[in-house]
Amino acid sequence: MRAGELLGRTAYDLHGRRLGRVVDVVVRGGFPPDRLRLTDVIVAGHWWTRLSGRLIGPERHPSGPWLLRVAARLLGRSTHQLPADQVRLSPPVPDFPFGPPGGQG
Repeated sequence: MRAGELLGRTAYDLHGRRLGRVVDVVVRGGFPPDRLRLTDVIVAGHWWTRLSGRLIGPERHPSGPWLLRVAARLLGRSTHQLPADQVRLSPPVPDFPFGPPGGQG
């Protein structure tokens, strides 16, 4: 599975409530060694959240002009990082969230 297959898809929680669109993915290594595994997806509730992202947010850069920090916090408040197994995508992606059996993807 490629990240491009997930980005831009509409994300829903397990109860069918719309969360927003997938704007990024989080992968971690070591499952088995030298392989990456999708663990979380980052979902933005509004279109303007994709413009700011979390790169300028207070979590990444706590210093800097206070006005920039406030703007980033306001723009990024509808962005959430969610475990991949707690999200359903529309349209569905085969083998989401953990890839094909045996780690062949």
